[in-house]
Amino acid sequence: MVVAKPAARLTYQDYLETPDDERWELINGELFMAPPPSTLHQEVAADLVTLLNTFVKARGLGRVYSAPADVALSDTTVVQPDLLFVSKERAHIITYANIQGAPDLAVEILSPSTASRDWRDKLDLYAEHGVREYWVVDPDAERVWVMLLRDGGFDEVGAYGRNDELTSPTLEGFSVNIDEIFGR
Repeated sequence: MVVAKPAARLTYQDYLETPDDERWELINGELFMAPPPSTLHQEVAADLVTLLNTFVKARGLGRVYSAPADVALSDTTVVQPDLLFVSKERAHIITYANIQGAPDLAVEILSPSTASRDWRDKLDLYAEHGVREYWVVDPDAERVWVMLLRDGGFDEVGAYGRNDELTSPTLEGFSVNIDEIFGR
């Protein structure tokens, strides 16, 4: 992973000037470039998008997006969760260019180069900006952690492995057997 250390904090306008053929995130004024996701990462993301989108669309709950989709949490923080959900009640944060504010659900799929940032920096950012639910997906360990925002921080409400049934507090009624996500 390449990290650009600016002398001054960069802004959303600076972020818009990054190359379109590279995946960048702006976290607290610093640019981070992530390498392309592995094929395993992409398989898990595709399965999750299919499962979530099918559920959300069938019930008219809102919209599901997958990376690269910019989420502008502030003028100095723009992230690209691997997947995100915005409820229809909060559809006003969806613009043509990006999501303006915290999604209801953010999902990060761990990669060796981004795992520490997903567990530390993004966990804190998502809590600070009001993401209601955060999933951390580990394709290598075949586990998913589901966390819910409470009192300004995330509480783990479930850690799911093979044969477990994952449920979402935010997407009431959504459940999926973990084997459907990691069923290689």
